[in-house]
Amino acid sequence: MSKCDQCIVRELSSLKALNKEELIKLADCKSTYTIRKGEAVFSEGENVNGIFCVREGVCKLTKLSANGNDHIVKLVAKGELLGQRSMISDEPVNLSAVALEDMTVCYIPKHEVMEFFNNNNRFSFQVMKTICGDLKEADDHLVTMAQKSVKQRLAETLLYLHETFGESEDKSLNLKLSREELAGMIGTATESCIRLLSEFNKAGYIALSGKKITVLNSSALRKI
Repeated sequence: MSKCDQCIVRELSSLKALNKEELIKLADCKSTYTIRKGEAVFSEGENVNGIFCVREGVCKLTKLSANGNDHIVKLVAKGELLGQRSMISDEPVNLSAVALEDMTVCYIPKHEVMEFFNNNNRFSFQVMKTICGDLKEADDHLVTMAQKSVKQRLAETLLYLHETFGESEDKSLNLKLSREELAGMIGTATESCIRLLSEFNKAGYIALSGKKITVLNSSALRKI
């Protein structure tokens, strides 16, 4: 498990551009941690001085708003890297990363990553390409928040969770989010989110059972 050159997860991130010699060096300098559900990988304003590779699990990237509420900017899953932008810009992280389920992450110190960045053009290109992709997602998210209604944002988010993270054995969404977390994703009050979920439930678009949400009619949600 400590051999980076044999790790399938690295093929999902910029690390796929590293050669075997660099991967062996990477394995010697990285540290592996278990992050329990609800714990922070890092917090907003922290200097992380490196990057984290998500080997197992899912975390939420959140931004604390002026009114003290956490707005979920993005969900990060297995194979993605955390902290690339702050490492390149040499600034503290501007988001918090909190585990939504138990996670395994590998931490790679900044000194080692920057050595790869400066000496391997393929790797530096992949890192910048990923950062550009994140900026495009942020632009799209900004437009969605500005132009779509809360009802439309909820329908879109339910489809995203269904298509990205799949279903459990009982057909409910595989990634279980609290109503507060779901509200944080669509940028509304928890009460509004609960009311709209109840509306979707009554219409037969979804089924609710405690925290579990089952998508019953994807076409109807897509139409919304």
